Amino acid sequence: MALSILNNIAALYAQNNINNTQSKLQTTLNQLSSGSKLTSGADDPSGLAVSDGMGANMAALSQSATNATSGIGLLQTADGALSQVTNLLDQAVTLATQASNGTLTSAQVSSANQEYQNILTEIGNIGSTTNFNSNSVFTSTATNIVVTDGTSSGVNTYADTVGVLTTASVGTTAGVTTPGTAATSVATGASNDVAGLAGTKGTAAFTLTAGQTLSGTFGYSSTAGGSGSGGSGTVALGSTGLSLADTAAKLNSDTGFSTTAGLHAAVSGNTLTISAVTNAVNTVTTTGTALMENTAATASTTTVAAGQDFTQSNVSNLTAGTAATILTTLTAAVANVAYQRGTIGADINQLTSAAGVASAENVNITSAQSSISATDYGQAASNLSKYQILSQTGISALAQANSVQQEVLKLLQ
Repeated sequence: MALSILNNIAALYAQNNINNTQSKLQTTLNQLSSGSKLTSGADDPSGLAVSDGMGANMAALSQSATNATSGIGLLQTADGALSQVTNLLDQAVTLATQASNGTLTSAQVSSANQEYQNILTEIGNIGSTTNFNSNSVFTSTATNIVVTDGTSSGVNTYADTVGVLTTASVGTTAGVTTPGTAATSVATGASNDVAGLAGTKGTAAFTLTAGQTLSGTFGYSSTAGGSGSGGSGTVALGSTGLSLADTAAKLNSDTGFSTTAGLHAAVSGNTLTISAVTNAVNTVTTTGTALMENTAATASTTTVAAGQDFTQSNVSNLTAGTAATILTTLTAAVANVAYQRGTIGADINQLTSAAGVASAENVNITSAQSSISATDYGQAASNLSKYQILSQTGISALAQANSVQQEVLKLLQ
């Protein structure tokens, strides 16, 4: 290498290395001071994307656990209020039992009725004044509790209904289940004309959705060529509905279908196939004008009915004459409130499980995110020592590179 002073290449190398070292030293100091090894998008672009995505999941899960806990709080508030309603009903049972005894005077029965009226009023007050976060607890409107991990497929909504509590609706019952109506449609006929080609059999097929059945009558006809005779007729399938396999068996057992018309039924999957069994038959026609395709019944709907009504004239006032009826109504009301509390308890257990799942998932995602973004202090401390030494040696090397060129002056002396 020629001896020159136009450019100090060694000094340039030293400066470049010092700049790289200072940059890495700065990054290491940022990692040590922040606790995160992803101090900028340049540190690990893909890792940052994964970490930030997990951060969104963690935020959603953390809030979801809080949502579930709030829902549990609302339901527990309702359960506690209903517990007090049960106590009031038990007091009313005592009063009704007492009033039914013939040893009481009319004044004493009237006094019992006054307490009975207070109990009914208090039950109504509990229903109208019990609130959670300024929202009425006893309502027929469902409260939606959302638990999610922040993704569109990870959203679970729990619609929990406490129910109305008034003197006209004390507790709830199991309600009335109304089954859906099975829909029916007429299957269309199908035909396949094979134009008399020798050795070819005509076919026709019906394809049904899984779980569907056939009922009514099955019409068929065949047109024969050559030595075949052909024929037509109907096969009654009944009104209850047959599976495709049973339908095929019933068709094949019919003499007119199998022998006269020369047809055969077979099932493959959800398809019923009608085919000719003699080469002479060149057209197969099935008519479905009376063939019913029975779909599964629609989903049942359940309406939660109100419990006992104490606004009716026969139970609104406690007298010696109404005591027996009131006692029966009170006993039913206690059972209805117990049913309502059981439903609420099941919802509490469900939300408790949902909160537990959200919390566990949050912990696992937090652990995974930490492995991606958290500073490894052992590694970072080693890097700090390394880059500090490189910085010092780089500065020394730069000083040496600057002094080397000064030796050129000795040649000019």
